[in-house]
Amino acid sequence: MRLSDFHYDLPEELIAQTPAQRRDSSRLMRLDRANGAISHHHFFDLPSLLHGNELLVYNDTRVFPARMWATKESGGRVELLVLRFLAHDLVEAMTRCSKPLRPGTTISAQKNATPLEIVEVPRPGRAIVRFPAPGAKHWIHLEGVTPLPPYIKRRPDEDRPDDQERYQTIFAKEEGSVAAPTAGLHFTPDVLARLEAKGIQRVPVTLHVGPGTFEPIRSDLVDQHKMEVEHYLIPDETIQAIQTAKSQGRPVIAVGTTTTRCLEGAARKPGGLAPGPGFSDIFLYPGCSFEVIDGLITNFHLPESTLMMLVSALAGRESILKAYGCAVANRYRFYSYGDCMLIR
Repeated sequence: MRLSDFHYDLPEELIAQTPAQRRDSSRLMRLDRANGAISHHHFFDLPSLLHGNELLVYNDTRVFPARMWATKESGGRVELLVLRFLAHDLVEAMTRCSKPLRPGTTISAQKNATPLEIVEVPRPGRAIVRFPAPGAKHWIHLEGVTPLPPYIKRRPDEDRPDDQERYQTIFAKEEGSVAAPTAGLHFTPDVLARLEAKGIQRVPVTLHVGPGTFEPIRSDLVDQHKMEVEHYLIPDETIQAIQTAKSQGRPVIAVGTTTTRCLEGAARKPGGLAPGPGFSDIFLYPGCSFEVIDGLITNFHLPESTLMMLVSALAGRESILKAYGCAVANRYRFYSYGDCMLIR
């Protein structure tokens, strides 16, 4: 299976640069896994598209202001995307600058001239960075901005200060992600109330979205790609709800690919799906089976991406390519701030 098998042509003007006026006013395409049938709706129609016996599992991770800029002593500009906290004063970050950073050097964050020490450069484009007292989280919240994806062609917080709110789901609780679990961006209190009134249960997981979600595949052979590790936490109540739903023959619907990676990765651990912390580096592509989820709510993804392959594994590559072609023809909005699909 080759990378080009997951290519489709997307006009640049269909890449959403701003969120929908109302979260639940985004469009929703329903794709039937059994026969590939497609129908067109809006997200506020979701309760009417479900039967009432489903279990929804969502990701309650919260995006932190992970992107910041700094300057070298020479005046050169450095862009940092903080990926994870290693200690109270240490982080791992992706870096972008004209010349490689060197261990032992100091750069100054641009907002408050906060001195940052480059402790280690484990590989090109990555650095271990030390923050001064009182610690990394304090300074990141002062220096950082919302880490919007690179295909949104504007500086975050520059012309749309509501990015801080709209690039978070209404479920957002546990801080630790560098990208939003975007399928959850469409939910509103009204939609949740109508789902609950219909008897649809929902439970959380926490998976902190890391760089693996947007890391490009660099091998032409799909099965040679390796995903980066992402850390998760599955509560007892979620495991119990999934087990009950399975025993009753009720479908489990994942809200987003991040929830899918959490559940399917955990299910493949020794002992199977269990509560508690863990990590997942699962890569799902056509030919892989799904042990937990029966359906998926998800946005439209980049061509040749791991996320495109995940939805193709669930619904079939030909069905997904047909659905994406239909979305382009019907002028759906794509990617993080775009429209979404219900696959079941």
